[in-house]
Amino acid sequence: MNNSMTKITYIGQAGIMFEKNGVTVMIDPYLSDSVAETNPAAYRRVPVDESLFSVRPDIMIFTHCHADHYDPATASRFITRESRLTVLCPTSVWKTVRFPGSDNNFVEFNAGTRWTEGGFTFTAVPAEHSDRDAIGVVIDDGERKYYLTGDTLYNEKIFPCLPGGIFALFLPVNGAGNNMNMTDAAAFAERTGAAVTVPLHVGMLDDKTAVGFAPKTGRVVIPEIYKEIKL
Repeated sequence: MNNSMTKITYIGQAGIMFEKNGVTVMIDPYLSDSVAETNPAAYRRVPVDESLFSVRPDIMIFTHCHADHYDPATASRFITRESRLTVLCPTSVWKTVRFPGSDNNFVEFNAGTRWTEGGFTFTAVPAEHSDRDAIGVVIDDGERKYYLTGDTLYNEKIFPCLPGGIFALFLPVNGAGNNMNMTDAAAFAERTGAAVTVPLHVGMLDDKTAVGFAPKTGRVVIPEIYKEIKL
């Protein structure tokens, strides 16, 4: 077994980057101010870290079609005709992100689908959101399981689809736009049995914080944007 630890970096909103053994996985990167074009109140509060555009991910995952998760302006900085990426995404994104004439592998990644690559196994699980194709994703790096819910409400249909032994849970706590509020997110965390919970989706397009988020079980780690998340 390779015991090198996975490095996990918070890249803002719901964006997370995993790195292990030379393989880079980027989930829901939002590195523009596109949302403000249609919703001026949701302007970007934190400047884009331009150094992230030099990253060459091996795998990109988009959990649903909303612009702060699948942002074409961001995606096009990484997914080009010259890139050789695996792109995992539900049908709502897959219909628009894929294009011919490249070596990228666009995988229609709906709930229940599994994909293994680069030492990681990815499993799409249901989410309850206004994009009916929205998913969460469980990432198994061979040593630990990480569950990123994507945007979702608390819904009973989700839990039978989750594996046991989730080490870290990443979930929204903003309570708007068909996302859990902190009370429901805390109950969700308790229900999963995760050892560590990381609250997301605050402070980028609003002035909210995760202060007060307190599940009765496990530890809480509040991430800092553009910094490694120490679990």
